[in-house]
Amino acid sequence: MKKYPKISILISSIPVLYLLLLIPLENELSIPEVNDSPFIWNQDRFWESLELKFVSANAEGCDKIKFIVDPLIKDSELLLKEISAGTLDPSDEKFITLENIIFNIAPLIPVCNQYFPDYINFYSNLRKVVKDQSVNWHMNSTEAKNTLYRLLYGNRIAIEEIMLQLPDNQVANLIKGVDELSSTPSAEILGVKVHSGDILVSRGGAPTSALIARGNDYPGNFSHIALVHIDEKTKLISIIESHIERGVTVSSLEEYLNDKKLRFMVIRLRSDLISDNSMLPHQAAEYSLIEAKIKHIPYDFEMNINEYEKQFCSEVASSAYKKFGITLWTGLSTISSKGTRNWLAAFGVQYFETQEPSDLEYDPQISVVAEWRDPETLYKDHLDNAVTDVMLEEADSGKVLYFDWYLLPIGRMMKFYSVILNMFGKEGPVPEGMSAESALKNINYSDTHDQIKSKLIFLADQFKIQKGYKPPYWELVSLARQVRDEVNK
Repeated sequence: MKKYPKISILISSIPVLYLLLLIPLENELSIPEVNDSPFIWNQDRFWESLELKFVSANAEGCDKIKFIVDPLIKDSELLLKEISAGTLDPSDEKFITLENIIFNIAPLIPVCNQYFPDYINFYSNLRKVVKDQSVNWHMNSTEAKNTLYRLLYGNRIAIEEIMLQLPDNQVANLIKGVDELSSTPSAEILGVKVHSGDILVSRGGAPTSALIARGNDYPGNFSHIALVHIDEKTKLISIIESHIERGVTVSSLEEYLNDKKLRFMVIRLRSDLISDNSMLPHQAAEYSLIEAKIKHIPYDFEMNINEYEKQFCSEVASSAYKKFGITLWTGLSTISSKGTRNWLAAFGVQYFETQEPSDLEYDPQISVVAEWRDPETLYKDHLDNAVTDVMLEEADSGKVLYFDWYLLPIGRMMKFYSVILNMFGKEGPVPEGMSAESALKNINYSDTHDQIKSKLIFLADQFKIQKGYKPPYWELVSLARQVRDEVNK
């Protein structure tokens, strides 16, 4: 019988190679302590009271509660006029009154849905008035950040809870904001005139998208930033964005819209900031487009906003505008929770004062032009948020992200294969700049998220059958905690 000694040696070396690939190489990063702390609503009883208010109003019917809704709508309009007439400090009591009006009207609108158009106007006007006031605030102060977050994010919470209780055909998929003046080339996207230099803020459908949106001192709804370029002659729309898998890319509008999104928003630089150079946004977009075409810019997993050789999504916009003297994110994003920092560090993040996509909305230099959402993706967004929030509670209690140790050799082989593909300009199974360990942790994190979410959907459906309405967000969080605890048993 013929022997093949070389093959025998190769086969016998496989266990040795497997053991070598099991050797851990990553050192635990030292995560510095910080004095800041995340924003916490701490209003569980208040949310429950709003739910009871909705249930009671629903039982009474619109005819019996109109006398409550009418004055609240009128009071909201008067208060916005009062606020817009002066220059207020972020601690002004009028903002506390405004917050109370936001939440006290919301439970009544699904019952008297003829008032929904009025509430949409209130929603848009409030955002403009509050952002106009914030021009005079110090945006890195906790007081200014808290007031903006309570009002703008609280405003979004309220309108979305209304939307989820309305029949789908009554939900306004598009809500227009400020049609900020612009001289740059324009084109239409989904019924809205968008200009070159505009910024698209969106939310992806992956578990890690929810983590990006929620893993912040001010948890939000957005996970991705992209910059719009529109050709002056052809009106061709190009979207410049940075993907974890590919780094900075140039996409067509169709490619951008076909990539799964749960919501997105168009924002624009205020025209009064660039009165001496109205084409500045287009110049920034042109610069970004050329940079993306002439060189490969890898994804920045570290989230280091102090250099642009690598760029995560926010840096695509901020680096382009900084080139022309505009510093976006006047209030930098902070990630103070030790647990959240540890989890993000497991995916490669090293900088925790950075530029989170959700926080760009709060920049006083920015006007919100339009926002899109539909009932189906909005509900998915809320489910993902609830799961992520309860998973991050575990991070704060000391749980660490892990992976199945015996998969490490396979992960490293996939990483080696990915490096080879990257050398030829192709994508591999492990993103460029991400370690095999981080990729395996990512897979495990996403699997756990999906496991909790699938059971949460069932419990949420049961809730609706029993109570006759979709669970509001605080109920989704409570149900998600139940599922998480069951999964951990």
